[in-house]
Amino acid sequence: MTVGAEHRTLRQAVAAELHGMIMRGELQPGERLVEDRLAEQLGVSRNPVREAIRLLESTGLVEVVPRRGAYVTHLDVADVRELLDLRGVVEGYAAALAAERATEADLAAIDRWIAEGVAATEGGDKVRAAECHRGFHIEIERIAGNRYLDEVVRPLRNRTEMVFSLLLEERGTFSWNEHRRIREAIAARDPDAARHAVREHLRRVLEQVERRAGEREQPPG
Repeated sequence: MTVGAEHRTLRQAVAAELHGMIMRGELQPGERLVEDRLAEQLGVSRNPVREAIRLLESTGLVEVVPRRGAYVTHLDVADVRELLDLRGVVEGYAAALAAERATEADLAAIDRWIAEGVAATEGGDKVRAAECHRGFHIEIERIAGNRYLDEVVRPLRNRTEMVFSLLLEERGTFSWNEHRRIREAIAARDPDAARHAVREHLRRVLEQVERRAGEREQPPG
């Protein structure tokens, strides 16, 4: 494995490779990530594998359990539905507050996350795209100004970021168009539209999850 032409760090290169293994089904949901085995498979030492696992934990693709190790995150459709429904309520509230409080500097910060996310998506850098997705939503929570929002949303986000990462390839720039609509509603100082845009974004994610689950359940032939 090589770091590549874009001069990624070794941990980024390893994280991208592990991300690809999860996307391709070579690492299954619920499977334990054994550092020694992965290091040997990828031709690197254990340290960049350990760092890459921590990087993927921040995207929700990997769950690290104290004293047990790291595992590929597993969620079923019922879990996703309940989690996204709750995220819609809380993050819709955050977007509505942001619509009332955002400054031009805040809007510029949101624009940077969108621009970087689009570039990462189009460039095939799924790890960075997932980071930008998370950064976009965290930026809105920051703008909202309720200091308890992070405590409420973080565990929900950690449980569902894998969903967004796995759907990134097929949803592509459509997802970022949804983020732009959230941004536009905030810029228009329209709390109701901002709340609706967030819920619509999450509703579309859930639709795609349910579609994928249905496809997996279809008998072959």
